[in-house]
Amino acid sequence: MIGFGSLLAPDIQDLIREKQWDVLRDTLSRLDPSDVAEILVEVPDEDDPAIFRVLHRDQAARVFAYLPLDHQEELLRSLTNEQARVVLGGMSPDDQARLLEELPASVTRRILESLSPDELRAARDLLGYPTRTAGLYMTPRYVALRPDMIAGEAIEHVRRVGRGQETLNILYVVGDDGKLLQEVRLATLVLADPSARVADLKDRVLISIPATADRAEAVQAFKKYDRIALPVTDSDGAMLGIITADDVLDVAEQVATEEMQRVGGMEALDAPYLEVGFLRMLWKRGGWLSVLFLGEMLTATAMTHFEDELAKAVVLAMFVPLIISSGGNSGSQAATLVVRALALREVRLRDWSRVLGRELRTGLALGAWLGLLGFVRVEVWQHVGLYNYGPHHTLVALTVWVSLVGVVTFGSVSGATLPMILRRLGFDPATCSAPFVATLVDVTGLVIYFSAAALILTGTVL
Repeated sequence: MIGFGSLLAPDIQDLIREKQWDVLRDTLSRLDPSDVAEILVEVPDEDDPAIFRVLHRDQAARVFAYLPLDHQEELLRSLTNEQARVVLGGMSPDDQARLLEELPASVTRRILESLSPDELRAARDLLGYPTRTAGLYMTPRYVALRPDMIAGEAIEHVRRVGRGQETLNILYVVGDDGKLLQEVRLATLVLADPSARVADLKDRVLISIPATADRAEAVQAFKKYDRIALPVTDSDGAMLGIITADDVLDVAEQVATEEMQRVGGMEALDAPYLEVGFLRMLWKRGGWLSVLFLGEMLTATAMTHFEDELAKAVVLAMFVPLIISSGGNSGSQAATLVVRALALREVRLRDWSRVLGRELRTGLALGAWLGLLGFVRVEVWQHVGLYNYGPHHTLVALTVWVSLVGVVTFGSVSGATLPMILRRLGFDPATCSAPFVATLVDVTGLVIYFSAAALILTGTVL
């Protein structure tokens, strides 16, 4: 047995240089397809075709599905039409569809021309569904039973047609008109009386996903109903295919990545980082940066409005970065927490009052603590001689304290409520990014800070 990580790319390269093809084939056949794919990524590109050609056709298809898109594209260019047909033919139709959607048009056209009529029909059927819908992630490889079958006959049917299907744990009862009637677990069928009609077998409540449903809805359905596979239907309830748990894991990863990118203050890349072109990267990031830059201009405007106060008490300018960054940080924290809680459905719109109350209390407590740290810092620096804040240093320290309470509280409340407002208006809460909240709090933070200064320091410093 070959353990994970025990076979290194240099070992494979030695076998290729020595042309020990039988040894190479035997060695690779004992590895998991994901490990072989990892080796293909590590070895030089010129060795990829040699490795791939010694793989058994079934293993080759499974290995190919694990490769990154750029490696898939390069490998397809090096294979003959027949070899490409074998590889694509061994992939599930849903994997075929996703690959064909992402490859350049010239490569896609060559692959489509190499597929058999049935393979081509399945791939094109899946490609007809809009991007990000459940239809694009489904596979037509499932076992269908007729409602008039008896259990013994159904088991024989599974033995006859089950090889190569995506899953046999769940079987689907489909009427003559193609309508999905119910699902039956294989265990239920095996334990049933051999003479019992399939239609009479009582199993779980039937749950299906519309082919036009958003992929995020599919992820939520799997999470809610705890299934290993869910059927996909059209608007009339006709069975189209199934989505399996492994496909949903891929979808969940993509959805989480896009949400993280939006929370970071940019549009979702919709592709791996290193595969995004330079101009496209500028477009994805430049739009939000421009909006945030225009928002920060309001900060400069606010500073101009309070220039008289700054001229009278230059010491106030020293604490501007401290005040606005603390408010922005608290707002970013709250926004990130609430956006994720909404995505996981830990929080719903009806919980807005609880969220508001929690963040109000949290903001006051955090602001009071940070304000205390700021107060102590001013007083310590004053008394040890590190900086002279003037005869009214205690009032300056109190201004910092009060300002931090207000700014941090406002940041926490804003960061928590804005995502919920966006959800209520039908927008993606993730667009309420941490930089967006921070920019908003920067402007209001200055207003709070100088208002507190005017209230506390008028007649002394001001």
